[in-house]
Amino acid sequence: MNKMYLCASVYPLARVARIKRGSAYSEVGVAGSSVSNLVATFQQACGLYPAPETTETGQVREHEPSNLTASKVHHRKGDLVANGRSTQYEVRNWPLYFLFVVSAALGSEVFYISFLPCIHWNLDPFLCRRLVNMWAVVMYIGQVMKDILKLPRPTVPPVVKLEQRVHAEYGMPSTHAMGAIAISFTLLFSAQERVQFTFEVGLVLAVVLSGLVCLSRLYTGMHSALDVICGILISALILGIIYPHWSILDSLQLNSPLSPAVALALPLYLCYKYPELDHYSTTRGDTTIIMAVSAGCSVGYWVNHQLGQTFEPTGPFPVTLPPMNAVTFALGVTRFGVGLAILVLTRQTAKWVSLRLLCRCYGVAHSDIVARQRKEIEVPYKFSTYLVIGLVNSMAVCRVFSLVRLL
Repeated sequence: MNKMYLCASVYPLARVARIKRGSAYSEVGVAGSSVSNLVATFQQACGLYPAPETTETGQVREHEPSNLTASKVHHRKGDLVANGRSTQYEVRNWPLYFLFVVSAALGSEVFYISFLPCIHWNLDPFLCRRLVNMWAVVMYIGQVMKDILKLPRPTVPPVVKLEQRVHAEYGMPSTHAMGAIAISFTLLFSAQERVQFTFEVGLVLAVVLSGLVCLSRLYTGMHSALDVICGILISALILGIIYPHWSILDSLQLNSPLSPAVALALPLYLCYKYPELDHYSTTRGDTTIIMAVSAGCSVGYWVNHQLGQTFEPTGPFPVTLPPMNAVTFALGVTRFGVGLAILVLTRQTAKWVSLRLLCRCYGVAHSDIVARQRKEIEVPYKFSTYLVIGLVNSMAVCRVFSLVRLL
C-alpha cells in the first residue's frame, strides 16, 4: 500500500497553565500526557498516525501505536520545538479524514457567518435571529472560560494536530462543541414553532451533525475528550436556562425602545473587558467578530420590526415548506450567491475604511500586523466591520432581493 504524507507545522502554546508547586506541576504534566495519549489513540483508531520516523542511517522506522511514556512525549516535544522542525502525519483512512475535516469546518466562524444568513434569506429571519443570539451567548462564555482557565490543548507528540491557526489558544472548553450543540438544538426547538417537519428526523440530524463536529475536535487533535464533554454540558446548560424565556427575550429585542442601545453597548463593552493574556491569541478577535455580527443583526431586526417589513413568513404557523424542485433550488442558490457577494463586498469595504482610520489615529501603518493586534485597534476595527455586516445581512440584503425579484 502506498503511504501518503501530509505536513503539519508544530507550534507550541505560548504559555501553559501556571502551577505554583513543583509536585503539582509534575502531576499535571503526567495527567496531560495521559490525556494526549487518549486523543492519539482515537486518532490512530480512525487511521491518522504520525509519519514513520527516519533513523540515523536513513532507514524508515515504522511508527507503532505503542504506549508512549510521559517522559518520551515531553522529550520529543522539546526537540521539535527547540529545533523548529515540522512533523508529518500519515492518513490510512481517507473517508474518515475527509468526514472529520469537513465536520470541523462546520464549527468555524466562517461557516456560521455564511450559514446563518442563508437561513435568513431562504427560510425564516425569525430562526436566524434566535440562532445568532444563542451563538453569541455560548461563544462568548466559552471563549472567556478558555482564557480564564488557561488549560492547554493536547501535546504534540503523541497527538497529530491538523489545525494551526489557533495554536496559541487554550483548550477548555471546546467552543466548537458548544457552538454545534447550541446551533443544532436551537434550530430544532425553534423550527418546530415555525415550520412543519418530522421532529424525530430533525432530532437525528441535530445529534448526528453536532456529534460529528464534537468528534472532529478529537480527530484533528485540537481538544481532549474532557474539553469536548465540558463544552457539550455547558452549552446544554445555557440552552436549558434560556429556552423557557425565548418568547420574552424576542419581545424585548423587537419592541423595547432601548433594544438598539443595549445591542450596541453591551457587546462592545464585553469585548473591551475580555480577559487579558500575556501573549496574543485569536480568541479576542474571534469573539469580537461574533459579538459584532450579533449586535448588527439585533439592531437590524429591531428596525425591520418597527418598519413593519420583517420578511418573515406570514403564517399560519407552522408553515408548510414549498416542494423542492429545480426552480426552488436554483432560486435558493442564487439568493445565497448574491447575498454572500454583498456581505463579502461589505466586509472588504468596512475593513478597509475602519482599519485605515484607526491606524491613522494611532500613528501606525495599517500593514503592521503587530499593531493591528493591539486591543485599541483590533477591537474597534473588527467590531465596526462586522457590525456593518450584521446590519447589511438583516436589513439590506432582502431589500435587494425584492428589487431584483428574488423574493
